[in-house]
Amino acid sequence: MKTPLPKVNEIERKWYVVDASGKTLGRLASQIAIRLRGKHKPIFTPHLDTGDFIIVINAEKIRLTGKKLDQKKYYRHSGYMGGLKTRTAKQMLEKKPEDVIRLAVKRMLPKNRLGRKQLKKLKIYSGPNHPHQAQNPEPLNLPY
Repeated sequence: MKTPLPKVNEIERKWYVVDASGKTLGRLASQIAIRLRGKHKPIFTPHLDTGDFIIVINAEKIRLTGKKLDQKKYYRHSGYMGGLKTRTAKQMLEKKPEDVIRLAVKRMLPKNRLGRKQLKKLKIYSGPNHPHQAQNPEPLNLPY
């Protein structure tokens, strides 16, 4: 018996809203990555994008445990000699709190075309408002 593969136009994608206030960064990011990939669905196929759309609100209220706020560093390089820039998690949360969640989720997705496509289904906003009311997103209650 052959395993049935879902057709690309038959995949049903839902929209979910996740409130990040008071949630731990890593636990929230892993749950979001699972939903973006579609691993929670019985039709999951590793080479197809079967995941849902996720809207994250209140990104500035995310929590980091231990001393990560001061010790966790984010690196980026300009491409020039000596062009390594570092920021702590505290600085990132003050400047761009959306990037903290986006980077955590991005590093949990596959490092290929499929992962980049799945990351585009993640919408992150620092406040409680979002412009996706027309999609009728359902609230998603994550355990952590």
